[in-house]
Amino acid sequence: MNKQQAEQLLNDAFNKEFEVRRFLAFAKELFKNVQLEIKDCSQFIPKEFRDYITKVEKLGRYENNNRVIEILAVKLTRESSKERARTMQRNFVAKWLGKFENDAALVAFYDETDDWRFSFVKMEYNLIKAEDGKVKAETDLTPAKRYSYLVGKNEPNHTCRNQFLHLVLNDEHPPSVDEIELAFSIENVTKEFFNRYKDLFFRLKESLDAIVDKDKHVKEEFEDKNVDTVEFAKKLLGQIVFLYFLQKKGWLGVQKALDGRFLPWGTGPKNFMRRLFGHPRKGEMPLVPYTNFFNDILEPLFYQAIAIKRPNDYYDRFNCKIPFLNGGLFEAINDYDWIETNIFIENEIFGDILDTFDEYNFTVKEDEPLEKEVAVDPEMLGKVFENLLEVNDRKSKGAFYTPREIVHYMCQQSLINYLETNSNIQRKDLEKFINLGDFALDQTIRAQEQKKKYHGKTFDIDSRYLLPDSIEKNYALLDKLLKEIKVVDPAVGSGAFPVGMMNEIVRARSILSIFYVEERKIYDLKRETVENCLYGVDIMPSAVEICKLRFWLSLIVDETDITNIKPLPNLDHKIMCGNSLLEEFEGVKLFDDKLLGIMAKDNRPELNRINLEIKDLNINIGEVVTGKKKGDIKELKKQISKLEKQKAKLLEKPKETCISLTLDEAGEIKIKRSQLKLNRIKNLQQQFFNEFDNDKKKSLKSEIDELEWELIEETLKEQGNHEAISKLAQYRKNKSKPFFLWKLYFSEVFQRENPGFDVVIANPPYGATIDRYTKIFEKVYPKTTKAFKDIYKIFMDKSLSDLIRKGGVLTYIVPNTFLLQPRYKDLREFLLNFDIKVLLNLGEDVFEAVVPTAVIIVKCSKSDESTIYFGDLSTNSKFSGNINHINFLQINQKKYYGVKNYLFVSNFRNLKPNEEYL
Repeated sequence: MNKQQAEQLLNDAFNKEFEVRRFLAFAKELFKNVQLEIKDCSQFIPKEFRDYITKVEKLGRYENNNRVIEILAVKLTRESSKERARTMQRNFVAKWLGKFENDAALVAFYDETDDWRFSFVKMEYNLIKAEDGKVKAETDLTPAKRYSYLVGKNEPNHTCRNQFLHLVLNDEHPPSVDEIELAFSIENVTKEFFNRYKDLFFRLKESLDAIVDKDKHVKEEFEDKNVDTVEFAKKLLGQIVFLYFLQKKGWLGVQKALDGRFLPWGTGPKNFMRRLFGHPRKGEMPLVPYTNFFNDILEPLFYQAIAIKRPNDYYDRFNCKIPFLNGGLFEAINDYDWIETNIFIENEIFGDILDTFDEYNFTVKEDEPLEKEVAVDPEMLGKVFENLLEVNDRKSKGAFYTPREIVHYMCQQSLINYLETNSNIQRKDLEKFINLGDFALDQTIRAQEQKKKYHGKTFDIDSRYLLPDSIEKNYALLDKLLKEIKVVDPAVGSGAFPVGMMNEIVRARSILSIFYVEERKIYDLKRETVENCLYGVDIMPSAVEICKLRFWLSLIVDETDITNIKPLPNLDHKIMCGNSLLEEFEGVKLFDDKLLGIMAKDNRPELNRINLEIKDLNINIGEVVTGKKKGDIKELKKQISKLEKQKAKLLEKPKETCISLTLDEAGEIKIKRSQLKLNRIKNLQQQFFNEFDNDKKKSLKSEIDELEWELIEETLKEQGNHEAISKLAQYRKNKSKPFFLWKLYFSEVFQRENPGFDVVIANPPYGATIDRYTKIFEKVYPKTTKAFKDIYKIFMDKSLSDLIRKGGVLTYIVPNTFLLQPRYKDLREFLLNFDIKVLLNLGEDVFEAVVPTAVIIVKCSKSDESTIYFGDLSTNSKFSGNINHINFLQINQKKYYGVKNYLFVSNFRNLKPNEEYL
């Protein structure tokens, strides 16, 4: 088969609606004439999948090097094409393969629509020795990973066809299982997309630079508003990418029907951006005429159509509906005057941007370790953006992004440690609850449905996946803890960890939703989590903007109807810009922490929370009494009694304090005035989060900024430092500040009874030069700057000394140099003042061309019998992305107190367990 024939074969297979004979023709060429035929196996669909799958056809099996791939076509019911379906589809194939211990399957999942999913499902087996001494394969608790392409009539599938072209053309040998898996590699797509995206960024930036040089008015406006062409170009590309995700949902350009009424949301053209631009090569005219695409079309689209609330969302310029989004992404950068400033970026650049983006599939569903879609998703976008942060010229390779498997592991471990610290539930039960995720939810729902249908009985339920009784008994407590957790990434980058934490928190709370009577929507849980739980800081403004974009995409992913969601929240006071490591300016303290400790506590949110929990528990008692569900009435009443006591304590009148005896009258008045300002800031920030009126947003933002600077100036005036006040004035205009006042900007976190964050999680920078800050860091962080001054040491110090509350958790991925190099002695000595929970050596190639790394988890507490769990993945020749089945060694932490240089390891491979092997 020549190249033209192969391309036609792939076009026929993937550019059209699913047809089994076209898929069979592709499979025959891929597997080099292996005997394939269509065999209907629908009678073998297991009972639990019959509501979702209507037909299964087996096309054959392919064997290579004693590994077997099955080829299947699976027809889905239309309703099953949504959320729970992804787990169900993967589980169905896993069960099918597990019967015969086959290795993988190539599957077409389709329904009655024009688009379908082309998947590769790979099994994970463990070899175990049976009682009779024979070795057999046992499926893992998370037995299968699925990689998928979305293909069909309406889905761009350039990547899929490109990845399989060389396999179809290779007549010398049939493909191996590993080669098929590589054809579904998201990493290859990411690299290709990044390189093309980077080129587009530089063309935009260079065009803007030329405009600024030539156009006096543009230059003056950019200088007056402190607009940087790099940030402008990055934001502009981010805005276009965001709209590609929205047009995929059919939310852009909704038209009128013949009767004059607008069609529903979701019916907009999936190529709306292309329609705006037109397609000159195909003779397609633009939706409305223009001279300059950016000046005449994109700026009005961004800053009028999307950014301003209009009746019925109708935008007369384009004669269609465009949704009002809010959130800040579609606000002019630094509020430049886009109406009076003509920025004539060449139309050809936007033609190339659209040509590039049109080749890729955009999906708003973020990947998980077990479910990977080979498309441009927010997670991949984060990787692309984070790489772009460090790009200075066209030859730069970019920054280094934490692989999703490691993000997933670190987020889950952070949650497990947090829940273990704040509850009496056994760790193994919490691990099952958090780690099994969708598996546990699916099995528990099935078990509940079967009990209702079959008078309390269940069948074909794998008990390994069922939630432990302790989770159901403590569901209200767990939900409360998950709702109230405070998490921060002090080097947030593109937001991988905050978004990962949001997904884990929401997944856990959605599992607990099955124990509640009222319906709880994923969207509401996500928004509540973003508003109450998650924070981030980065010194780079573009990183902050990218992180916000990730959150906004995550919020819209689960809704098909835009009328069900609120305008996007304003995240300016959740994800912030500044230097995480400094709370001083030129050695001068900028905020008086004493103001936090004596502020009156507002108990109303806590009282509301207690009343809701009591209400839920009373509803549960009623359901147990009527036989609707099983439960321990005595235990439920005990929980109510405990809550009533908490409520009574909160309602007690506060006792007189001795503050007035220890402060002079003038100082007391100053503190009370500052308290009022801090409370005002907190209330304004809450209003700002959900405000969508532009004028009100500007007013709120201005007042918050003014109050914060007043508190800073008051502190400086008290110290008599008027020079610092005038120097600081220049930073009021800038988004990036050479400091970050944690206790002022995130005051609600530090006003708690046990102040600080529950989890600090990050991939902090390392290897960066800190020469300009050396003296300041030596003064502020004396414990970790005795020897080599690597910036990640200082991030660890800051987090454990100032940011984490007592009993909180630090979860970092850093170079493994701190484990044994002598120059990190001061860091090891510092860490031994806390309970080190996990040291996991990841070894080489986690990040391309960077030092070997390790994950460290530390609890901000100190016990005499703390055990460190050591794990080592460095024996792998290359990090494979598999972070399961780690053999940990248990080491008593006290062992290291007397060790020379406090070396954690001398050689990882020779490490001996203390007493027992985990």
